[in-house]
Amino acid sequence: MVFAELREAIEKMKVVDSHAHSIVPLDSSFAFINSLSEATGDALSFAPYSLSFKRNLREIAEFYGTESSLDAVEQYRRLSGLQSISSKCFKAAGISTILIDDGLKLDKKHDIQWHKNFVPFVGRILRIESLAEEILNGEMPDGSTWTLDAFTETFLKSLRSVANEIVGLKSIAAYRSGLEINPHVTREDAEIGLSEVLQRGKPVRITNKSLIDHIFIHGLEVALQFDLPLQIHTGFGDKDLDLRLANPLHLRTLLEDKRFSGCRIVLLHASYPFSKEASYLASIYPQVYLDFGLAIPKLSFHGMISSVKELLELAPIKKVMFSTDAVATPETYYLGAKRAREIVFSVLRDSCIDHDLLITEAIEASKDIFARTAIQLYKINIGEELVGLKASDSPSYVIGTNVPEHSVSLVRILWADASGQHRCRVVPKKRFNDVVRKNGVGLTFACMAMSSAVDGPADETNLTGTGEIRLMPDLSTWREIPWKKQEEMVLADMHLKPGDAWEYCPREALRRVSKVLKDEFNLVMNAGFENEFYLLKKLEREGKEEWVPIDSKPYCSSSGFDAISTLFQEIVAALNSLNVAVEQMHAEAGNGQYEMALGHTACTYAADNLIFTREVVRAIANKHGLLATFVPKYALDDIGSGSHVHLSLWQNGQNVFQASDASSQHGMSKVGEEFMAGVLDHLPSILAFTAPLPNSYDRIQPNTWSGAYQCWGKENREAPLRTACPPGIPNGFVSNFEIKSFDGCANPHLGLAAIIAAGIDGLRRHLHLPQPIDANPATLEGKLSRLPKSLSESLEALQKDNVLKELIGEKLVVAISGVRKAEIEYYSKNKEAYKQLIHRY
Repeated sequence: MVFAELREAIEKMKVVDSHAHSIVPLDSSFAFINSLSEATGDALSFAPYSLSFKRNLREIAEFYGTESSLDAVEQYRRLSGLQSISSKCFKAAGISTILIDDGLKLDKKHDIQWHKNFVPFVGRILRIESLAEEILNGEMPDGSTWTLDAFTETFLKSLRSVANEIVGLKSIAAYRSGLEINPHVTREDAEIGLSEVLQRGKPVRITNKSLIDHIFIHGLEVALQFDLPLQIHTGFGDKDLDLRLANPLHLRTLLEDKRFSGCRIVLLHASYPFSKEASYLASIYPQVYLDFGLAIPKLSFHGMISSVKELLELAPIKKVMFSTDAVATPETYYLGAKRAREIVFSVLRDSCIDHDLLITEAIEASKDIFARTAIQLYKINIGEELVGLKASDSPSYVIGTNVPEHSVSLVRILWADASGQHRCRVVPKKRFNDVVRKNGVGLTFACMAMSSAVDGPADETNLTGTGEIRLMPDLSTWREIPWKKQEEMVLADMHLKPGDAWEYCPREALRRVSKVLKDEFNLVMNAGFENEFYLLKKLEREGKEEWVPIDSKPYCSSSGFDAISTLFQEIVAALNSLNVAVEQMHAEAGNGQYEMALGHTACTYAADNLIFTREVVRAIANKHGLLATFVPKYALDDIGSGSHVHLSLWQNGQNVFQASDASSQHGMSKVGEEFMAGVLDHLPSILAFTAPLPNSYDRIQPNTWSGAYQCWGKENREAPLRTACPPGIPNGFVSNFEIKSFDGCANPHLGLAAIIAAGIDGLRRHLHLPQPIDANPATLEGKLSRLPKSLSESLEALQKDNVLKELIGEKLVVAISGVRKAEIEYYSKNKEAYKQLIHRY
């Protein structure tokens, strides 16, 4: 019983499978037996007599309730169907995340998207040799023969084009020419290698060592540029591989190359039978990590135990990761996860018996091995609730970064308050690690009662300076600050005490309503924000400071963008390092105004990403002597700035907002229509969250593309709700809808929480949308309701909205209402005070 707590922790954990392969349909030419052995050809006939094969087949048969024979299991698979056995295997495996190397050639393999039916998060690992072969199997644009320069340029361009869509790279150099990579391979040798490969004809298979080394080094360069880990096959595999050349010690010359010391390299498959050698490398090179997939479950029980123990002989626990190396069948995912839990428990239990670890340390080690290290290493955007980890369980990211840990002196703990302002507490790194990570920092109740004008509690919020909460860092949001290389930042949750969420916490409010949407309707809302902002420069006039736009260029002006492209390159690079995807940007219609659109993701992450984006834009603008402001109406005689948000509904990894066939109403599904109808119905009260200042209503005016009337339209930019049919979506269908009445002063977590609450009401009451408006709503005066013309009107709507009160929380809505009343009173008495908002937003 002394190890019961350790066993329970391991059994209940939702694991991150950091290396696997695609599943194939039942009619694939890939035989089921191939997934249980590395043997091929005639050697496969002996596979059923290996210890691991017998054990694995027996466990599958027991799992399915069949006889322990290959025929019985295969018959069960045929009768059940792939969808059924996949659901059964993944549920039993307890996998939250799979990272798929889809470069393995498998007959009829399913794409990455298909696997999202069974786990919350699926990431792609790109195999660099497969990409290179795909390029060389194609034609040069002019029909000529590939040159090394043309190939290299295309290879790098292709890698960079998908770098923000993948979680890592992988090399199978061990299969082709071995791991003795020459980091200084010459151009001449690579050219000869390319010529040799092309002479063999198509389909191209790259085996020339010089060309492989050339590809490998350029892949490392991209990995370094985009901060992507590189997985490397090491140790055993099928007979294609020369095991003598798969010893990871051959990598030492590469690991010593200072150009690539910042690249994080993952040695796959426990490097078996070179597990001790791999452990040694991970102990002396900060950039080396280990993965024990394939060794588990393809070895005997003793072999699995010994290989994992050998990995841990020298390697730090935080560098050892779980994966299944599953291939082709869902059963391999099940076997890999089931056996890994047993093996890791056995190894950690023995470590406790041998006094290497305490029980509490063994539990923490299991969390690192099965989830935490992979989440940090591959920058996986997944909520801690999906892997059974509290935010405070997540580790700080201390290995493999370009900045040594001891040089990082300060940590910013960020939150956005009720008025949408970004605030932070800053602590020294040592105190953060010693105290704050587990206990947070103290903060007054009044933090959620402050308006944009006064740093004190507003009346009627029921919050005062009496009482204290804990700002608890959510370590899954930990980031190095790109513009301050010796600082870090992390978003915070608000707790009454560690582990006890405060009901006024904006991030918790969004989680709360998202859980209702998930529990009642099995839906997740995705969001993608468009950020409009002004870039201002400072002038001194008659001894007074004045901020004016940097230019007066028109909408989408190429010269306007060219003038500040260097600034945007730095912004995009910083956002890339924070794992925030940027889709496009352009000059907007206002003087000195620009827009940046972010990629869509689950709404909780989208809100976090918006906060990071605002931080990046303001900080980098400031670095260049400019002021970036997201205020809704910087100048009353110029265009306003919004933070339009695109929303879609997802179920089991599929976008279910879009209609399933052309006969569906408005090109959207019934679920999509009901959700959107709820948002339209509650839009006046939603504005109290998404347009939180009196200045917000100076922006929401007719004929300004800001959405001034309570209506919706298909691609109608004057409507506050607009359905969208972006490139790639069939004509007549819509993939998402946009809310234009959302601005840069809104707390994104509270704004999205209000939208989801309204959508839930639409789903519960099965609301229908009215007919879309395809004209300028301003020309239909009298036929359409005007949205609130002031914050007072939207606040009045909110106070009557029992749905939002119930779902968001009565006390939080009371606090928001009190803050909004304070905004109304202050700006009604101080007509010019809005001009100071550029320094707050």
